Amino acid sequence: MTDSAITARGLTRRFGDVVAVNNVDLSIPEGQIYGFLGPNGSGKTTTIRMLCGLLTPSEGDVSVLGMDIPTEAEALRHRIGYMTQKFSLYDDLTVEENMAFICRVYGLSRSLAAERIRSRLDRYGLSALRERRAAAMSGGQRQRLALATATLHEPDLLFLDEPTSAVDPENRRDFWEKLFDLVEDGSTILVSTHYMDEAERCHQLAILETGTLCKQGSPAELMAELAGRVVEIQGQGLRDIKARVLALPGVRSAAQQGLHLRVLLSDNHDDPVAFLRAGLSNPELGFQSARASLEDVFVAFTNGSGER
Repeated sequence: MTDSAITARGLTRRFGDVVAVNNVDLSIPEGQIYGFLGPNGSGKTTTIRMLCGLLTPSEGDVSVLGMDIPTEAEALRHRIGYMTQKFSLYDDLTVEENMAFICRVYGLSRSLAAERIRSRLDRYGLSALRERRAAAMSGGQRQRLALATATLHEPDLLFLDEPTSAVDPENRRDFWEKLFDLVEDGSTILVSTHYMDEAERCHQLAILETGTLCKQGSPAELMAELAGRVVEIQGQGLRDIKARVLALPGVRSAAQQGLHLRVLLSDNHDDPVAFLRAGLSNPELGFQSARASLEDVFVAFTNGSGER
């Protein structure tokens, strides 16, 4: 059994009359990447800020790395790293100066700081940029610098709040490879995202909407739950077909993807193709069962509109 790095029970946060996080239970294992998937406003950032001790819960119990939060939040800060989507860099400082400052914040000795800085400059491809000011760096370079600074004190647990929102797909892919390197070295990572392809890379996943945890499990488990619920339709006049599909009982959503229409049913069917073929009664259409995606999972398990 894998030990839990984070355990939360009934985690709730209110801002006046607004419930930002509502009665969330979590058990996040050590040595894995655990993802929060949800749109803006779903409570991802608020949850992360409570878990790392920056925000006091209105209700609920939280244990992080065996420490009670928020009671032991100050001690916890030396064992965690936190990287925000704004990257939290000092624009007027160089790459090396940003890293040296963080080393001083965490009380690293001069010799240890020099060793860690050299290591991170090499590991994250920043050696040639060590004298460049953060303000003059590209989005991908700033992202690598932010990850380097967040790991200088070698935290056991790393919180990443939408860390790839300002970078291109190539840098996003490289960034995730760096995360798996950290996990291989023994770190636990909690990352929030609204990108479906990133969410699929996580070992475990929690889907959040309007402060509520709708579903959690491994991406493969979540997608397997939708077996028999996804069908792709090929044919002419897909916009009209979409309107007809959405009028059928038992259809959760329909969305055009290139030359086909992707349909998600509300319930599992032994023969979803036969169900839709009978409902549309159009011999010119082609039907094919499809493997569920995480986008299908998100639509199926949240309260968003079925028509997209």
